[in-house]
Amino acid sequence: MADSARSSSDHHAPGVHGPDALHRRGLMLILSSPSGAGKTTIARRLLEHDAEIAMSVSVTTRAPRPGEVEGKDYHFVDRAEFDRMVEDNEFYEWAEVFGHCYGTPKAQIRARLKEGLDTLFDIDWQGTQQLYQKAEADVVRVFILPPSIEELRRRLTGRGTDSADVIAARMARAQAEISHWDGYDYVVVNDNVDACYGQICQILAAERLKRARQTGLIGFVRELTRG
Repeated sequence: MADSARSSSDHHAPGVHGPDALHRRGLMLILSSPSGAGKTTIARRLLEHDAEIAMSVSVTTRAPRPGEVEGKDYHFVDRAEFDRMVEDNEFYEWAEVFGHCYGTPKAQIRARLKEGLDTLFDIDWQGTQQLYQKAEADVVRVFILPPSIEELRRRLTGRGTDSADVIAARMARAQAEISHWDGYDYVVVNDNVDACYGQICQILAAERLKRARQTGLIGFVRELTRG
């Protein structure tokens, strides 16, 4: 399944960059899941194998951690600049978490959409709601479920880094997140990471081919029917 999935990801929408391009508008792909459902692994595969999708780079007020690069991991700003961006409506969505602010900037993503390039988002259901309210036509929402609560607990326990209390808190949060599954366009069960990755590649390929995103289609068809 992995090879076929890679093939579907690597062969993009028809002629996006070629001389006979059927120009398309990019999309905003949201992947959400409870911790332990495999979302990070799948996101990394997409970014590695698909040149037309890139991770959204958030703006944050927290200080850079060792090894983090400005413009790659985050855009680092002070609180005054972040507040100005909020005031000027420069974010699709933003939130304050543990005393630090995080926001999704509009300008860079809108430029990518216009160029026919896609942006990947790793956000929770609240961020998904905010993004969808502001950019509904460009958003594709995918929720990844674990095959069972028992398997999710096994994965979280298998990390070997958290206490029983922390795992219990993560499980409670996971079940709360799962309750919002019906706010997504697609729901995929990750009982096999290769199969799950393949399904998400199929979703991405189909969404790229939607007529509404084929911005060059009208002109192309007019040429076909002319004369």
